[in-house]
Amino acid sequence: MNVYEVKTMKERLEGNTYPGRGIVVGKSADGTKACAAYFIMGRSANSRNRVFTVKNGEVFTEPFDASKVEDPSLIIYAAVRQYENNLIVTNGNQTDTIYEGLAAGKSFSQALTAREFEPDAPNLTPRISGMLTFDQGDFTYEMSILKSADAEGTGCNRFTYAYVPMNGVGHFLHTYVCDGNPIPTFQGEPERVAIPNDMESFAREIWESLDENNKISLYVRYVDLATGKVEEKLINKNA
Repeated sequence: MNVYEVKTMKERLEGNTYPGRGIVVGKSADGTKACAAYFIMGRSANSRNRVFTVKNGEVFTEPFDASKVEDPSLIIYAAVRQYENNLIVTNGNQTDTIYEGLAAGKSFSQALTAREFEPDAPNLTPRISGMLTFDQGDFTYEMSILKSADAEGTGCNRFTYAYVPMNGVGHFLHTYVCDGNPIPTFQGEPERVAIPNDMESFAREIWESLDENNKISLYVRYVDLATGKVEEKLINKNA
């Protein structure tokens, strides 16, 4: 078994109708760019009624048709925010928890001790988060998953992973293993994936590999480590 195997996003997603929401963080193959991606999927009409919007460099989920919103509590939030030299990417309103924690002098993992998995029994959806920290032309990154300790939601298990970026390698964390009822929670460490140099091709690979019926939105950002220049791609199924 090759525990260091790196697969493409197509290989990780192909044939999986419902990985749920997913975060990818890593470094481009040529070592010049930090990369982050976030996608959302949905099975219910309420979940599917969403788009991503970008406002002042931050990414938000918003209703596509506000008149059809049933419950905004777990589907409307800031997905990407920047605090000083930290880029925060999450699948829920813990984005704000991390932002406020950093402002109060807490670390990424310390901020998340205030949160747990989502209160959406029987699925008990994990909260997944990532943070890139930039420093003098380079960066490091961390990822976190907060998930239920059992099928009843008795307690919350917390896992944090800290990475040294490697050229062409990223880590992929998603909420679910696959579709189901209840939907099975992601297991194990974030998966190793290949990060190409070209942002457009990476975004296209992810989007085209997501299940056509369940995919909703995708956001990809590449940051040039030498100049700080940002490239970004946003795709909404509800155009």
